[in-house]
Amino acid sequence: MTDSRDWFPGQDEPNPMRAAQAGMKPTLPKRFYKEAGVEERDGLFHLTLDGRVARTPGKQALAVPSRALAEAMAREWTEQGGEIDPATMPITRIVNSAIDGVTPRQAEVAEDLVRYAGSDLTLYRVSEPARLVQSQDIAWNPVLDWAKEAHGARFTLAEGVMHVTQPDEAIDAVRAVIERIDSPFALAALHVMTTLSGSVLIALAHALGPFEADQAWAAAHVDELYQESVWGEDYEAMERRRKREADFRAASEVFRLLRA
Repeated sequence: MTDSRDWFPGQDEPNPMRAAQAGMKPTLPKRFYKEAGVEERDGLFHLTLDGRVARTPGKQALAVPSRALAEAMAREWTEQGGEIDPATMPITRIVNSAIDGVTPRQAEVAEDLVRYAGSDLTLYRVSEPARLVQSQDIAWNPVLDWAKEAHGARFTLAEGVMHVTQPDEAIDAVRAVIERIDSPFALAALHVMTTLSGSVLIALAHALGPFEADQAWAAAHVDELYQESVWGEDYEAMERRRKREADFRAASEVFRLLRA
């Protein structure tokens, strides 16, 4: 088997977001294979490199329960040039972290997601200026409405940054939703989306609800986009957001392909 430890360092990191973003090395390794493919074994779909089954950095078989997801990984490996650049392989990074980091700590990762609900981005609102108040309402109220209507989670809004303790019933409702996600791959993808958006409610509304990726990503950046509209765009900030968005969309794709 082909071990990817050298090309995906840090994938035993229990936090799927940090693991998904790890991997940049000063000198990128040379491509060592000609073809990437998918092979089904025992009900799982394995990534193969020149016919050899690939392994995660933790020396586990790089295998997933969805052919579509395995084929997405294979495309990332196929599209590599003369060097292997983990930064351009977000789906593989998420799968690696799911196998090595989430599978042995699934309950811990789930509880970390639940903690986000206690101080979710969508719960903390400004009182002014009026245009930002309106933008937050337009972007975030539908998320809270979905959580209430679909899962019975009724949250308390706060003004400013002072912490407000949320009802136990609301937190328990979110916990029940997350605990029904029994796939470590789906849980890793949800964790990446939550960390990048700052909101488990936005991530859930996208992963399980009617919110498209564009809508979810925009909702997560209402404040930032408002500041840019007032003060102008900052190139470095936009580049950072673009890279985070690529990881968010990769996590969204992992979740979608698992369900497909």
